[in-house]
Amino acid sequence: MGVLSGYRVIELVGMGPCPMAGMLFADMGAEVICIDRSVKPDPMYSKDMSRRGKKSVVLDLKSESGREAFMKLVASADVVIEGFRPGVMEKLGIGPDECQQVNPKLVYGRMTGWGQDGPLAYNAGHDINYIALTGALHAIGRKGERPVVPLNLVGDFGGGTMFLVMGVLAALLESKTSGKGQVVDTAMVDGVANLMWMCHSFSAAGLWDLSQRENNLLDGAAYFYDTYETKDGKYIALGAIEPHFFALFAERAGLDPSRFNTAAQADRSQWPALKAELAECFRQKTRDEWSVLLENSDACVSPVLSADEAPQHPHNAGRDSYLPIDGYLQPAPAPRFSRTPSAVLHGRRQQGADTRAVLMGLGYSEAELQSLQEQGVAETSTAAESV
Repeated sequence: MGVLSGYRVIELVGMGPCPMAGMLFADMGAEVICIDRSVKPDPMYSKDMSRRGKKSVVLDLKSESGREAFMKLVASADVVIEGFRPGVMEKLGIGPDECQQVNPKLVYGRMTGWGQDGPLAYNAGHDINYIALTGALHAIGRKGERPVVPLNLVGDFGGGTMFLVMGVLAALLESKTSGKGQVVDTAMVDGVANLMWMCHSFSAAGLWDLSQRENNLLDGAAYFYDTYETKDGKYIALGAIEPHFFALFAERAGLDPSRFNTAAQADRSQWPALKAELAECFRQKTRDEWSVLLENSDACVSPVLSADEAPQHPHNAGRDSYLPIDGYLQPAPAPRFSRTPSAVLHGRRQQGADTRAVLMGLGYSEAELQSLQEQGVAETSTAAESV
């Protein structure tokens, strides 16, 4: 039984940050019921790992009967999460005020890019826009070149999903003492601003230039914290910041201690020249040869693996960090709990696979369910796929 066993989470179908939050809740044992729009086939849906562990109910929330069924679900839930623009849920009549009228203890998690208010609140946007506005995108990349897009990890999932999950869990804890729910306004732009705390701290101490790329300790300027091409055209990641770790790396790599030493690490004027020498050094061996020499040590060296290679790495394999689900490998649940471990209870279920069971669990009779289906308010599917 997972740490969130006994909690019911209602997730409004969407993309990206909100579905990942639902996946994490499901991995941790919550009953997550996803409200889908239809049972029509979707090529992306067939490989959407964020649907693992969730139930699927198809309801037409634009209909009065669909909203009525949704509100009955809300009355039985602990959490609702949704990722629509501000005002969309209110326009449907199922916003936080309406939901908390039927369930005062409900935690209502809202996931947007810009937040529920502010000049940009009603604008469209994506990960790249949110990280652009917070200084994060500006800080990533090589000097004199354009900023590098770090996939959609920083805004969508770092600044979005993780802050939504944290906020919902904190609100659930608070409700234990107050007996009241609340709205969690999660904005990716806020989350990313918080992720930048270390850069701002270093800058305030005079140790980081926020106006420049590749000019600071952790942005690729330092020769001891960067990636290097190897003999076979692959790459090695070096992160030996601490002098004693770098000393171990330098010794094993056969570097000249009169050139590569603690004084050189502290002297930024030497960084470019030493980086060039280190780049030539790394070209003398293949990635895997460097891994054999350095990886299993405190030298802070790792091979740069592709996502296809990652599951086969001995450390990831040894921790069972990837699991076969729905016919392909997926990251195992994280974090790990000692007493109430997380688990993937089942793989993706077909849209509408749980409509009948969930609605009948709310008290709908067979005849009422048949009527909802005939009206197109609720759709069901008998294909409940699981692995």
